[in-house]
Amino acid sequence: MGSVQKLSPLLGGVAGEYFVAAELSARGYIASITLRNTKGVDILCSSGDARKTVGIQVKTNKSRNRSWMLNQKAEDYFADNLFYVFVNLNDAQKSPDYFVVPSKVVARYAKESNQAWLSAPGKKGQAHMASTMRHFRDEKEEFAGRWDLLGL
Repeated sequence: MGSVQKLSPLLGGVAGEYFVAAELSARGYIASITLRNTKGVDILCSSGDARKTVGIQVKTNKSRNRSWMLNQKAEDYFADNLFYVFVNLNDAQKSPDYFVVPSKVVARYAKESNQAWLSAPGKKGQAHMASTMRHFRDEKEEFAGRWDLLGL
């Protein structure tokens, strides 16, 4: 056996999607990973009786940091039945951590934190330049393991 290779961002994202689908399946839900060209929804998930369905966008990081990168579209991309599941892959010794967040919460956070960043001075007092990058943080772990928020 060769040495363990560093996980690329693409494979990290794929791993996050499969971990989330497995977790949903283990909880009795029907989870289907969408095709790569499906815009904005990585997993379609239904209740066991298929009466309710939600879309899930998965964002993965490979650290234990409770922060994930998003793009500007996150500010305006939300719906009652759309959720984000943020995944910390941790390492091979510890199972991933999951943070289940309604898309409206993510949109509000992305917009407000970006506005705060733009209005704050930079390290040398300069104005920050506009960027298409956004982020989401759950420092208080308010959404850790909150699968109940899916309402399935």
